[in-house]
Amino acid sequence: MADTDALPALLASSDWGSAERLLRRAAQRAGAGADVFYNLALVLDRAGKGAQSGAWLLRAVARRPDYAAAWFELGRWRLDARDLWGARHAFACAGTLDPADADARRNLGRVALRLGRWDEAARTFAGADDAEARIARYRIAAETGEDARPLLDRLLAGGAPRQAVLTAMTRTARGRIPLHLRHVVR
Repeated sequence: MADTDALPALLASSDWGSAERLLRRAAQRAGAGADVFYNLALVLDRAGKGAQSGAWLLRAVARRPDYAAAWFELGRWRLDARDLWGARHAFACAGTLDPADADARRNLGRVALRLGRWDEAARTFAGADDAEARIARYRIAAETGEDARPLLDRLLAGGAPRQAVLTAMTRTARGRIPLHLRHVVR
C-alpha cells in the first residue's frame, strides 16, 4: 500500500488535489484496503467531484461489507443521485451494521417516507419524539387511513415548525389543505 502518512496533513490543510493523488496511488496498489477507497470517495466529494465518489464507495463496501460508515456515505451519494431504492438499501445496511447510528436510521425513515413504505417508516420513527418524528407519524397515519386528527391537533398546538406541518398536510391531502382546521396556523 502507498505511504499515506501525509494524508492527515493534506486533509487538515484542505489540499484536496494532493490528497486525491495520494489516495489514487494507494488505490492502485494490490490489496488496497476499503479505507483507501472510502477516503478517496470523501476527498473527491470535498474536491467537488462527488459524481465520482459512488464508484469508490461501492469498492469500499465490496472489499469490506461490514463497513457501516461506507454504507452510510453510499446512501448519501445515492440520495444525491436520486436513487431512492439504492439509498434505502445503503442506509438499511449502515443501520444494521451500526444499530447506534441514529443518522442512518433517520435517513432510512426519510427515504421510506419518500418511497411510500409506511410500515418501514413507522418502525424507523417509533420511539422518537422530536418534531420531525411527530410530523412523520402524522403523515404515515394520514396516508394509511388511520385517524390522524389527534396527531395533527398536537402538531398544530405547537412545538413543530409550521412550514413542515403545512408541507405534510399538503402532501397527505394530495395538494389540498383540509379546511376544517381547529387551530389557526400562523
